[in-house]
Amino acid sequence: MRCSRHPARARAVAGQEARLERIVTRGRAVRRWRDLVLMLAWRDIRIKYKQSVMGFLWAVLMPALVVGAGVAVQYGLSWYSGRPVDTANLAVVAVKSVPWAFFVASLRFATNSLIANSTLVTKVYLPREVFPVAAVLSQFADFCVASATLAVVLALTGAGASATLLWVPLLVAGLVALSLGLGMFLSAGALFFRDVKYLVDVVITFAVFFTPVFYPVEIFGRYRETALLNPVAPLLVGLADAVVAHKTPDLAWASYSMGVSVACCVAGAIAFRRLEPLFAERI
Repeated sequence: MRCSRHPARARAVAGQEARLERIVTRGRAVRRWRDLVLMLAWRDIRIKYKQSVMGFLWAVLMPALVVGAGVAVQYGLSWYSGRPVDTANLAVVAVKSVPWAFFVASLRFATNSLIANSTLVTKVYLPREVFPVAAVLSQFADFCVASATLAVVLALTGAGASATLLWVPLLVAGLVALSLGLGMFLSAGALFFRDVKYLVDVVITFAVFFTPVFYPVEIFGRYRETALLNPVAPLLVGLADAVVAHKTPDLAWASYSMGVSVACCVAGAIAFRRLEPLFAERI
């Protein structure tokens, strides 16, 4: 009985290895087209700010509006509780708002990336993954501008620096991987069901109330662990811990979030590849 199970197990392992190999191959193909990815990302940036009076200042203004909303929430909570506003809490809100704005914008632009490039999708041979990847990359450029501005503001307010800042690139990488995975899956889904882009707008509009962006995760009380199951939450909390509190992020929750992000990126790539042969007839 045991021997009869070995062939099935071997086929399952071989199938998994083949799928991983195909993902790696597609990743190498996207890397070979990196010049096109950069060109598409730069095109998206130029189109977004074309004929705009403020130009690239919008890259700072949009996250600033999110930060302003978070500050308003903090003042509201302070008024309700009767306690003064803590400056450190405002810094925490700012640090979490900038990556949240990047995540939201990445999902919006990536979801519409294949539809917006329908001519290239149907008439030019290239790995279609370049479109959601370019969409996320264009938003990452805005994130870098906003982060640099935030770093200057934090330095001027005496936030200080420590070795815990070394966690920032890893946590940001996890957020980018999560954005890429969801972006590939949603962009493919939007070709088959145009309702997807509207559902994405609705979900991410209300998601901020269930994600600890404007308030600490402890506000959820006994449901704190439930709130942290949202893979974005540990990344935002970890960034705030590393940048403002100068302490090591919770390794258990950070590992969980990183694992989900990587798994989401792989799953998104697999789903995208399986649906890709049907793209041309669905546009």
